[in-house]
Amino acid sequence: MKHRLILAVLLASTTLTGCGLLVVGGAAATTAVVATDRRTTGEQVEDKAIVMKAGAETRRLLENKEGRINTTSYAGVALLTGDVPTQADKEEAARLVSKVDKVTRVVNELRVGEPTALGVRSNDSWITTRVSTALLNAKEVPSRTISTTTERGVVYLLGRVTHEEGERAAIAASSVPGVNKVAKLFEYVSAESLAQPLNTNNQQSPAPGAAAPAAEPASSVEVMPVQ
Repeated sequence: MKHRLILAVLLASTTLTGCGLLVVGGAAATTAVVATDRRTTGEQVEDKAIVMKAGAETRRLLENKEGRINTTSYAGVALLTGDVPTQADKEEAARLVSKVDKVTRVVNELRVGEPTALGVRSNDSWITTRVSTALLNAKEVPSRTISTTTERGVVYLLGRVTHEEGERAAIAASSVPGVNKVAKLFEYVSAESLAQPLNTNNQQSPAPGAAAPAAEPASSVEVMPVQ
């Protein structure tokens, strides 16, 4: 009877240890996934919220109008692409998105005119997929922390990179067939800063009454032409 009791205790201990390993392994896997993106976990969540809130605002703006507005967000930088009927709509879209919580900068690349043809948009999606693959295969390019979107053959790259990494990423993207030019919207950081522990503290929300971030003029976008 005593031997059976000891055996039961040992089995229970092994089972509990196994569960502990599963939990630790799960935590390690989650950490690894987060570590591939140079945004904090909070920034990643906030960017998803920005896209959702901006989408709701811009859909109301275009209600009963011909147009489309896509929002891409990386660490609070909101990129607007798509087509709107008038210049007033373009400016209003930027104003609305600039007021979304946690948005620090708006890059307004909206085009005034008729909506882009479905075939062109489908090709843009295909280009984005191929660019993402090219970045993944490129040496010394942190592809996991780079966001890619394409509009009429123009590839927009957002992310937190060093100048050298950004240049390599742009060259890799420009090599994809169908890319007209590459627009770099990177947040540049030093290689030394990347060796520091990730600061998980989120930026504080703007104080009540603080001015909303201004829309970034299209001319400020760093563009790399494709040969």
